[in-house]
Amino acid sequence: MMPIINCKLITGYSKETRALLLERLTDAACSTTGAAPDFVTATITEVETDNYMRGRSKKNPAQAPKQSDEIIRKFLSAMEKRDLKLANSFINDEFIITCPGNKIFHTIESFLDWGKHRYKKIKKDISAIDLSFNGSNAIIYCHGTLQGEWLNGQPFKGIRFIDKFHTQHSKIMSQEIWNDLDLMKEP
Repeated sequence: MMPIINCKLITGYSKETRALLLERLTDAACSTTGAAPDFVTATITEVETDNYMRGRSKKNPAQAPKQSDEIIRKFLSAMEKRDLKLANSFINDEFIITCPGNKIFHTIESFLDWGKHRYKKIKKDISAIDLSFNGSNAIIYCHGTLQGEWLNGQPFKGIRFIDKFHTQHSKIMSQEIWNDLDLMKEP
């Protein structure tokens, strides 16, 4: 099986956006048909804006949305730096964080207040970010290890974590956190 996919776009999308579209079309073809990536051909044909009309009016390409993996990286970086204004700019009004032990927080501030009783500082070393899509929704898994300092001043590192994020329309709707922090905590 050798799928061939041609996508038509209005001229004007960035080189990076077109490359990402071709990669995701290839991935969709592989996961749907079972073809290996080397057997999938994906192309883009561009249509000049003067040659495109919808609803009896000429259109320009829409701005490509912020990509979910970049949103998550920037959000986690802002959280690590405690730049709450920036961190809050990435979340939806109905944002929810669920932590181990089913502890639920509706604001970044309440989550950080809870963390103050667990450790002095913490940093995530990200190994990978994996994405899946369903329309304008994305599920993002971010995993790696934690390092930081316990309340007693002792350092820690190499503690596993997985965060599951749900984004919609370039905003983070939820974050679910799993880690071994409590298993590794110093007495």
